[in-house]
Amino acid sequence: MKEHTFREVIAQAMSEEMRKDESIFLVGEEVAEYNGAYKASKGMLDEFGAKRIIDAPIAELGFTGISVGAAMNGNRPIVEYMTFNFSMVAIDQIINNAAKIYQMSGGQWNCPIVFRGPTGSAGQLGATHSQAFESWYANCPGLKVIVPSNPYDAKGLLKSAIQDNDPVIFMESEQMYGDKMEIPEEEYYIPIGKADIKKEGKDVTLVSFGKIMKVALQAAEDLEKEGISVEVIDLRTIRPLDYDTILESVKKTNRLVILEESWPFASISTEITYMVQQKAFDYLDAPIKRITTPDASAPYSAPLFAEWFPKVDKVKEEIKNALYIKA
Repeated sequence: MKEHTFREVIAQAMSEEMRKDESIFLVGEEVAEYNGAYKASKGMLDEFGAKRIIDAPIAELGFTGISVGAAMNGNRPIVEYMTFNFSMVAIDQIINNAAKIYQMSGGQWNCPIVFRGPTGSAGQLGATHSQAFESWYANCPGLKVIVPSNPYDAKGLLKSAIQDNDPVIFMESEQMYGDKMEIPEEEYYIPIGKADIKKEGKDVTLVSFGKIMKVALQAAEDLEKEGISVEVIDLRTIRPLDYDTILESVKKTNRLVILEESWPFASISTEITYMVQQKAFDYLDAPIKRITTPDASAPYSAPLFAEWFPKVDKVKEEIKNALYIKA
């Protein structure tokens, strides 16, 4: 085992797969000469050359469309966006082409492609650079959506995504690229569609994913000192969603709190809430609680942003509400 940062394991995952398969290439803005906007492709140009590590112009629609066409013709592209906010420029290619070509061609064309880059907020970047689009992409049949919360999961899931024959949205975070974790020296894969119980508990289930998992785990750790046992589930994959792990946990704890960095309307927590009340209603001893950002764009102001982003204290308060404990 050796300690690696999130950005290092992203480069490792891509490089390991590219050494096995010459049809894999990486394209995006500054991925080559600059080693990636977040240094997540450091050293890859030197190893694989400019034909496989391709610096693209600031034209997401263009290089996404070219990559979708390449995937349909036997290649396995990895498309990097500096942020998924910029994928909006290319959403027609992702939604109307990549996600639908297998069905619309009657199975004649696969589209094995990975779209990756940061999601959500990263501090004071303003409203147009601080959006979480997990629920947007997960809403579209034909796409798989992955949002890892740590370097170990990121490496195993990205390797699985690159080998997958369907288009995969792989969402990271600028604020996680420096996170460190011990990573096995041997090769490993993590299956897409399987959640992970990061902490076992018996009093309440707390479900989250992505970088805000840090908030979830801190809240659970704080409440443990108060005698409250929180089971923490990291979804890891948003589509396909591992409902079974959530349902089994709720049947044990009888309470559910969901935490995510997104707007509340039509969020992932909304979908989970519906499925749990549909399939485990008789096991619930309290209404399901959800914690999201306010129904407003992210503010630039630091004090306002601190209020906008879900905090540990808010998570602890909602968990106690689910347990009918007065805060």
